Amino acid sequence: MNQPSRFSPTRERLNANYLSVIDRIQSAASRSLRHPNSIQVVGVTKYVDADIARWLVEIGCHQLAESKPQALWDKASALTDLKVDWHLIGHLQRNKAKRTLPLISTMHSLDSARVFEQIKKDSTDRSWPLKLLLEVNVSGDPEKTGMPASEAQSLLQTWIETSKQFPALSIVGLMGMSSLEGGVDRARRDFESIRNLRDRWESEYKIQLPELSMGMSDDFEQAIAEGATIVRIGSTLFN
Repeated sequence: MNQPSRFSPTRERLNANYLSVIDRIQSAASRSLRHPNSIQVVGVTKYVDADIARWLVEIGCHQLAESKPQALWDKASALTDLKVDWHLIGHLQRNKAKRTLPLISTMHSLDSARVFEQIKKDSTDRSWPLKLLLEVNVSGDPEKTGMPASEAQSLLQTWIETSKQFPALSIVGLMGMSSLEGGVDRARRDFESIRNLRDRWESEYKIQLPELSMGMSDDFEQAIAEGATIVRIGSTLFN
């Protein structure tokens, strides 16, 4: 079912917004002495209907994300004729894993050991890669989702110990959000904390965690300054 759209841009407006986001990413990357191609844009389509999501793909954004599995099911079904890499950025209920996992290339929101066990159970026959990111709450903000760092580290250790049994599953990095309070400076500190966790675990476990999914419409430039490799953009595209 095509859900009602919170935003209803024209195709021309959507195209202009997308080009503006790309330009801002390029500028933020340049200021941080980074190559723009090191940063992936994921269009978050949760507030628009499938027709507008289709426009976004046709404009050139082939990485789309939903926060609710049911909405992802509906949009993936509506866009089967297009090349789309679907990302899940919200909590995955265990009873929805079996239907959701075959549709996605990346899950940003791995937020508990119980969910990870369910993913392993429902991926025993998977032959194509599923990239997983540990969702970490570094701000301590109760309004934000994600695990404490200690819990995320424990889950990472579990994956390292069992990874050979599940070759299609790869933990490739961390995902996090900045605090609701504190503005730009606080956002940068939160993103820096996520990057520092990643760097520490790479060193401690001698593994590569190349992806940092950090930054949304209000703070993606600060996230890029702190090393984001994936930015999740929604309202800025569709306003």
